[in-house]
Amino acid sequence: MLPPVCILGLGLIGGSLMRDLSARGERVYGYNRSRSATRAAQKEGFGVSSDLAETLARASGDNALLVVAVPMDAVAEVFDAVAEHAPHCGITDVVSVKKPVYDLVRARGLEGQYVGGHPMSGTENSGWGASQEGLFHRAAWAVTYDWADELDAAGTTVPESWSELFTQVCALAALTGAEAVPVSVGRHDEAVARVSHLPHVIAEALAIVGDHGGTLAQSLAAGSFKGATRVAGTDPSLVRNMCETNAEALVPVLDEYLTLLTRTRDSLSGDNPSIQSLAEAGNRAYVRMGARSGARRESVSPVKISSRPVMRVHPGGPGWVKQLKQIEALGGRVEVF
Repeated sequence: MLPPVCILGLGLIGGSLMRDLSARGERVYGYNRSRSATRAAQKEGFGVSSDLAETLARASGDNALLVVAVPMDAVAEVFDAVAEHAPHCGITDVVSVKKPVYDLVRARGLEGQYVGGHPMSGTENSGWGASQEGLFHRAAWAVTYDWADELDAAGTTVPESWSELFTQVCALAALTGAEAVPVSVGRHDEAVARVSHLPHVIAEALAIVGDHGGTLAQSLAAGSFKGATRVAGTDPSLVRNMCETNAEALVPVLDEYLTLLTRTRDSLSGDNPSIQSLAEAGNRAYVRMGARSGARRESVSPVKISSRPVMRVHPGGPGWVKQLKQIEALGGRVEVF
């Protein structure tokens, strides 16, 4: 179902995707800005270049599926290069925010050949050297459909080429062992603000507070602290890219979190210190989320095969866009045929 795949950016996510596709016999090649990482990938036998224009010219000739896998602050530059060197290729991405990416897509008139994506998996490490086969196994892979929804709402038929591209992106996710979850860009960004970006903010702050305890606190830090601060090991520039570009969604979520902390602080500072309300509500929430979650330690939002409702959709078929909206409302996964 897939054409050749060209991955633009070969860090943890792009590099892991390249490894997965290559291991499954798919034709895949890509671009990486870092020459040292490019040489390392080449030594392992992967088709990687540090020349973006040359890579895109090759992709244009192959009518390849482009996967934009660079940090958010480099996305605009890559889209400009795509518009110049490979203007007819289908495009997806793996960037952790979706509305800012979609805004860049629309500004360049590329929405008819774009289906956004975001695999909810990763580690605190970055770069080609951190990439690994199997990173996305059983992870949720958000797949956006806003342009189709806009056309459907206007009573306009979604072009067959876009339906085919949506199918390809879902197939791409499936080849890695991930589960495609249809989302609109706005709801995606609000959800990841809660379950991905806020945890980074908390981890950074918790690491600072723990470190203020000096050598004794550092010596006594055990599993709960290390687990809660694990993602503070992420490259600060990547954290900034995630959180700053999703500030519109993240700030209200951060306010919600701070309200809970303030209430708990007030409850603990009274004559009868209590954390009962927070502990019981948090435990219930954890159980609910755990019922839909797998056990992959390094995945931000892992899923079991049996944990999400599944709907089969025929892209381009009658009512298929409305089906995607129903699946999104259920937090379900989509299988295309």
